[in-house]
Amino acid sequence: MRRKIVLAITIIVCFLLQCTVFKALAIASISPNLLIVVVASFGFMRGKKEGLFVGFFAGLLLDVMFGSVIGFYALIYMYIGYMNGFFKRIFFPDEVKLPLALIAVSDFFCNLLIYFSLFWFRGRFSFGYYLFHTILPELVYTMIVSVLLYFILLKVNEKLEAIERRSAAKFG
Repeated sequence: MRRKIVLAITIIVCFLLQCTVFKALAIASISPNLLIVVVASFGFMRGKKEGLFVGFFAGLLLDVMFGSVIGFYALIYMYIGYMNGFFKRIFFPDEVKLPLALIAVSDFFCNLLIYFSLFWFRGRFSFGYYLFHTILPELVYTMIVSVLLYFILLKVNEKLEAIERRSAAKFG
């Protein structure tokens, strides 16, 4: 129960930071995608199931606040969290290259899906413009912010796991 509350607070805080503070710090109207960092991080730290749930609720929050269709972002983020869960077996907390690479691929994949779903199918075929003016700048900005945010999420996860181990030892 404690983990679910902490995850909900983490998603809400990152959503609020993404929509307020980082919108004010936008560079060329591009701001980092903090929710991708949260979804990808908990996916490869905790596995497919938790990545799926974190992705679903983070995406649902985006759908409710900004989406034109409920479930669009929930589906994308859910898949991203689930796919990152496959890397749980090769995840080591001390290694930072794999998490950052997975966050970068997740952000790129998310923006590609958004482009194809919201622009390309509507006849807007300027992929090069979208790639160089939206996808890549957001990817770079997200990677810069994720260096700090990833370590915060890692510490939160380690603290929760320590609490869960103590609780299991007490009752087991």
